[in-house]
Amino acid sequence: MALRAGWFWILGIGMVFNGHTWAQEKADSTAATVPMLTIQNCVTSFRMDEVIPTKVGYQFWFVDKDFLDGRTLKLSAVAPNQATHAPHQHAEDEFFFVLQGKAEFILDDSTAQGAPYTSFYCPPNRLHGIRNAGADTLKYLVIKKYEAGAK
Repeated sequence: MALRAGWFWILGIGMVFNGHTWAQEKADSTAATVPMLTIQNCVTSFRMDEVIPTKVGYQFWFVDKDFLDGRTLKLSAVAPNQATHAPHQHAEDEFFFVLQGKAEFILDDSTAQGAPYTSFYCPPNRLHGIRNAGADTLKYLVIKKYEAGAK
């Protein structure tokens, strides 16, 4: 699988961002704005008792926007033939990575299908979406960096 936009590659549970691990990136930042990074707060395991229910499934934040500087990693689970929300656009770019199920990706007026281990890059300010196009639960990762102060 080719690297998308030079950003990163997911391998096992490791993530690389612009050629640096997240911890390396933060180690280069000023100490005043960086939380103390330890093995305890740098490793997150999925816990069903910590999921956030949605109308069509659930979400689990492995990394929320308050952990570092807005970079996030979220798991979304979506019921068959449903979508978490309608296609939309925002200033931040975004990646989706399908773990399980069949996805339909939307970018502007085009669609494509994706199976497990398929990624989808959404450029900034472009209409995009993802929906479950199958009969089983769709599970995918969402990788996004929120702007400072974004809700």
